[in-house]
Amino acid sequence: MAGVPGNRRVPILVGGVVALALIIGGAFWWTNKQRYEATDNAFIAADKVVVAPQVDGYVAQVLVSDNQRVAAGQVVVRLDAATSQAKLAQAIANAAALDAAVRGVDDRSALETAMIAQKAAGVDSAHAQAQMAAAELDRYGVLAKQGWASPQRAQSARAAAGAAAAGVAQAQATLEAERQTAQSLGSARAQTFAQAQAAHAAVDSARIDVSRTEIRAPVAGVVGARAVRPGQYVRPGSTLMSVVPLGQAYVVANFKETQVSRLRIGQPVEIRADAFGKQTIKGHIDSFAPATGSEFALIPVENAVGNFTKIAQRLPVKIAVDPKEPLAGALRPGLSVEVKVDVRGRSGQGFADAGPQAELARRGIAR
Repeated sequence: MAGVPGNRRVPILVGGVVALALIIGGAFWWTNKQRYEATDNAFIAADKVVVAPQVDGYVAQVLVSDNQRVAAGQVVVRLDAATSQAKLAQAIANAAALDAAVRGVDDRSALETAMIAQKAAGVDSAHAQAQMAAAELDRYGVLAKQGWASPQRAQSARAAAGAAAAGVAQAQATLEAERQTAQSLGSARAQTFAQAQAAHAAVDSARIDVSRTEIRAPVAGVVGARAVRPGQYVRPGSTLMSVVPLGQAYVVANFKETQVSRLRIGQPVEIRADAFGKQTIKGHIDSFAPATGSEFALIPVENAVGNFTKIAQRLPVKIAVDPKEPLAGALRPGLSVEVKVDVRGRSGQGFADAGPQAELARRGIAR
């Protein structure tokens, strides 16, 4: 810079450096803006499970402590099972009594079958006697007309035939009575058998209640918010503790509606959590929420008012964490994170591609 005094060169050099820095910074910002979509409105989440009893009772043992890791199916709480076991014993005894009643009805049915066979034989015998008496009556009637038999003998034969016919009627009535008794026993057996089946179902229910006095962890994870203590009386549905599956944590990032048009499922994501300093965790976009966060609020926003002010809404986006990441198992639900999505890859399904009309359009049959 010939001809420029030395005391004026320093401001010019400083101004040039500042201008160059602004140009480089602006270019870097523009490149970064074109390549990424970022937000700091994001947090770690996990599908935590609340552990609750299915039967009431007093807590006998609490087998886990705060922040302890548990396996799926591991017993975490035991309730006093004395009452449930007594109900089970009562149900078993009731079922045994009804089974014995069914066997008693079966025995009576077998006896009635034998009695029916005996009465049927009696009917056959009565018929044979009636036929013999009728033949005797015919023979003595002919002999009496010819004078070879006395009238008294013919009368006796007539009386014997009448008695034999009455015997047939009586045997048939007895057989019908036995059949009616057997039929009623069949109905009684069906009723008793149904009662026995209900009693066995009660046994199964009581046995299930006994098994439910051992409360197990529904999933593998870490115990949190433990609110149960030995001696406490609990009711079905009351919260005892929560189990958080830390290895299955994910990120919920709330992007502005002006950002989601560039997002696609499968795009890589860089995740930074304040808890881990500058360390980066890799993930990818998993799915988009069906509505903005305000729609799921307890008190939804009512926009049909006179003083409406347009505000960019935010759409929750689920980001899956790469399970191979060293810090994947250390993520704790509720931690704040910053996410940066590389939007250069646009091959996956986007926010605007999730609706049924978009699917029809892709198939060439849009309405």
